[in-house]
Amino acid sequence: MNRGKSVSLGVLILKRQLGTPKAAIDKGEDMADAQQLDQTYHFIMETFIERGSAPHYTEIAGAFGIKPDEGKKLLKDLIGTGAMPMWLYPGTDLIVSFAPFNNLPTQYRITVDGQQKWFAQ
Repeated sequence: MNRGKSVSLGVLILKRQLGTPKAAIDKGEDMADAQQLDQTYHFIMETFIERGSAPHYTEIAGAFGIKPDEGKKLLKDLIGTGAMPMWLYPGTDLIVSFAPFNNLPTQYRITVDGQQKWFAQ
């Protein structure tokens, strides 16, 4: 492992899920794509925490200053890693579930400081 650079565990997991060879990870190659996925994951989680619902891919695009189609690709690439339980509503580009949150109401309600605006998977 390259000890000269600080790399988040999430980036390493995503890189391995994306099929990046271990030798390339050790050299620090292909880091931009994994870092972008890591940032996308963070943005989606922060949005869920802040407002209780998932962002649309156009919001992802806006957050990173990219075109909507590129935001959609980031979302699909992240979901496609299989790194965590997360999925889109069938036939759409809408987030249904993003561990530990669910965008649709479930019997599992999450309450923090007396405020209930989240549902769990």
